[in-house]
Amino acid sequence: LTASFAADCPATREILNRVGDKWSVLIIVSLGLQGTMRFSALRRGIEGISQRMLTATLRGLEKDGLVSRTVHPTNPPQVEYALTKLGRTLLEPVTALAVWAQGHRAEIYKAREAFERKT
Repeated sequence: LTASFAADCPATREILNRVGDKWSVLIIVSLGLQGTMRFSALRRGIEGISQRMLTATLRGLEKDGLVSRTVHPTNPPQVEYALTKLGRTLLEPVTALAVWAQGHRAEIYKAREAFERKT
């Protein structure tokens, strides 16, 4: 790990954009805690995410090899999502980030309010 991130090497930034996106974090944590899930269960479990955003985020995670998508030949087709082996390696740091955010949200909101009062 280096302290600088070269502009001509966007790979690290691109990966961080994917895995650090709020929806990606919530999807990874959900799949890590619940295991394999259907699309509708993921959507119900992640408050505020639209169908379109869930679809796009899952596609991106699948493209990057973090999530697998399995289509079962039923009528209508049943689609399930799960973390891949690579996705499971991301579970611990992403979960830690989500837990930290949840545990410190009151402090963050207070800091924001104090900042707004100063400006």
